[in-house]
Amino acid sequence: MDPIDIIQRYYDSASKAYRILVSHGRQVAEKALQAAQAVEHLHPNTDLIERAAMLHDIGMLGTNVSKLGCNGQEPYIRHGVIGREMLEREGMPAEALICERHVGTGISAMEICRRRLPLPKRDMLPVSLEEQIVCYADKFFSKNINRRNSEKSTQAILKSLARHGDEQVSRFKAWMEIFGF
Repeated sequence: MDPIDIIQRYYDSASKAYRILVSHGRQVAEKALQAAQAVEHLHPNTDLIERAAMLHDIGMLGTNVSKLGCNGQEPYIRHGVIGREMLEREGMPAEALICERHVGTGISAMEICRRRLPLPKRDMLPVSLEEQIVCYADKFFSKNINRRNSEKSTQAILKSLARHGDEQVSRFKAWMEIFGF
């Protein structure tokens, strides 16, 4: 199934949110496919990676983030859960899990409880290789309109993740070792 067709079911192709989602998805897909090449010997499913990278932020539409052109009711941290529900309805369970598990470097049930996050109390950590690759690649790009076209350095990513706890930093550092950049 073509990710653009799915995105167009939910987003007006002339909208700001659509442009941001598709542009960001393409950047993440390209980076994710580079990461997949670094672990080619593990046989990652590159078709799944490419589709999921394009769709991982589809749930942002249900959030209230006007700078992204999204006028939903939910806080942004819920975009992964919203996206999972959307993609499950589309019959895309693997992509749905990637969508839910890409926020930060994933979020454990313990983190959700400790930080009192408005999320279901369950682990939302990337498990499969494909989940880890998309989550990793996503951290290199912002949806901020002013910084959207530039790739973040690993130091900038680590600094940003540090605000959310050591677990976030540790997972990203482990992926840096595995994917090699």
